[in-house]
Amino acid sequence: MQPDPVSTFEAQRPRLLRLAYRMLGSHAEAEDMVQEAWLRWQNGDHGTIAEPAAWLTRVVSRLCLDQMKSARARRETYPGTWLPEPLIEEPDDALRPDNLTLSLMLALERLSPLERAAFLLHDVFGQPMEEVARTIDRAPAATRQLAARARAHVQIDRPRYDVPREAGEELARAFFDACKTGDAAALGAMLASSATLHSDGGGKVNTVLNVIEGIDNLLRLFQGLSRKVGDGMEFLGATVIDGLPGFVSRMGGAIQTTALEIEDGRITRIYITRNPDKLTGLAIH
Repeated sequence: MQPDPVSTFEAQRPRLLRLAYRMLGSHAEAEDMVQEAWLRWQNGDHGTIAEPAAWLTRVVSRLCLDQMKSARARRETYPGTWLPEPLIEEPDDALRPDNLTLSLMLALERLSPLERAAFLLHDVFGQPMEEVARTIDRAPAATRQLAARARAHVQIDRPRYDVPREAGEELARAFFDACKTGDAAALGAMLASSATLHSDGGGKVNTVLNVIEGIDNLLRLFQGLSRKVGDGMEFLGATVIDGLPGFVSRMGGAIQTTALEIEDGRITRIYITRNPDKLTGLAIH
């Protein structure tokens, strides 16, 4: 008896969504790609598909490759800093952990679509190189070169320190409290001297358009925000955002997420997402 096509697809859906999100950096676009894959799966000849997981992975990957071309063009005119939509989720034993942080997602943006696909499919999602080559329609040797170039580039941005979840949540709360009060001493103790801030408002809410670099500039920024909107800053909960410690908060009535990259106990990069289009999936109570 043939397996139920609906059950077969639904069993693959979480992995396909994660793959599409890692390819595109957008939950909405990932949902669209997986929905299109579902339509093709419905119309497919299931009796001739020996490996449904591999077949669906190929379909979603190829759809994402086409989508990435237009997405890259849109990002060239994006107002200010572009960040991937924040991924907030609890660990799932049913999914293979991919260990991709927000910083690495940004590193992937600098790869060509084929390099990104080869790296994600082979290094992150564990596809055999021959299957990756078939998916991206390249010779195995060329595919190995694509993956190697991507791997070398991404390795430069790979964080060297893992932060236990509890310690990350404590630092996230302490960072928020110091920002709210403008406590320069507390902020200075948490920030690395070369720390940077990246903020994505999408041109829809107030935010800093350019990357802020250096602890002195960051201290001035946070103290100024404390004076202007400190009373309107509300902590909504610590969490993990794309593998980094972070928190969800409200500032001036607008929801935002803040992710913190931490090395050797100090914050090296701050990623703030305020674009409301990227926060529609958050469960805020």
